Amino acid sequence: MSGELRPVWSTLTDQVMRKSGWYPGRSVPTVTWESILREHGGFEIHESGRQFLAEFGGLDNEGWPPGPITAQSPFRLDPLTAEWDEETFARLSEEAGADLYPVGQANRRTSYLGVAADGAVYIGKDRARLLARTPAEALEQLVETRCTDAPLPLVPVEPPPVRNLRGHQELSTDTGQRWSAETGQVLQAAGWYPGRSVPTATWESILREHDGFEIHEAAQQFLAEFGALAVERGQNWPKAWREFRLDPLLAKWDHEIFEVLSEEVGADLYPLGMADRRNQYLGMAPHGKVYVGMDYVSLLADTGDKAIEKLIEGNK
Repeated sequence: MSGELRPVWSTLTDQVMRKSGWYPGRSVPTVTWESILREHGGFEIHESGRQFLAEFGGLDNEGWPPGPITAQSPFRLDPLTAEWDEETFARLSEEAGADLYPVGQANRRTSYLGVAADGAVYIGKDRARLLARTPAEALEQLVETRCTDAPLPLVPVEPPPVRNLRGHQELSTDTGQRWSAETGQVLQAAGWYPGRSVPTATWESILREHDGFEIHEAAQQFLAEFGALAVERGQNWPKAWREFRLDPLLAKWDHEIFEVLSEEVGADLYPLGMADRRNQYLGMAPHGKVYVGMDYVSLLADTGDKAIEKLIEGNK
């Protein structure tokens, strides 16, 4: 796909894409996204979706300050922004008359991006609109044009939907001796099940590419079982619960923060995700201990299982 891109991009688009982390010949594994979206929504990828994500997946410029090299329609090319939202994509696909596969979001989460089997890219949330006939043209449009009817400044909408935890009491309590019944039920409501194992290659590749993170076995095993799970609190839910999202890509571009945190604990911390409304990073050491922190770091638990239970139940 990269062969068609460079001749048609403007200088600004090329600068924005390179600043976002793109380079000619870029290719990242897509197996992690494919596995999780199949699990969290029944999405089945087509070849155009796979090619798009292999070259552009994991790129984003949502948090950039205003400046001469920035996108008019900020985007985050992470298909997991659509997990659990298969109903919206079914409706958008019907409107577009094509099978749209999620490739990310634009305009501070106000719009989804989906690619059709023929390579056309659509944008929208309440309705589907053709953005461009090719990925190259779509990225040019996002960089050069404000592709939204929303008034400025753009206000982020709610995070991607997560499983409804209000009904977690109805789920199975048979989770063995690893956790309490409450923790097991909440995890199942979030999408965990015994024997869960998702590929971690996509996360590993992108974090290595952007920040030089090298995964260790403890983090790999943890993310294979719990990666992409999220727990969010609502009104009248137990106060002990801490919101968290186990997505290591939330630490992309923040290698320096992890270097400082790792130095403080005397161990190589690998990103697991974030907690407390994304105000605290979660990191795992090679021996399996889990730490939490941003400006300073503290030990959350000695093992991944205990960390999960502590995030959900607090200090009981």
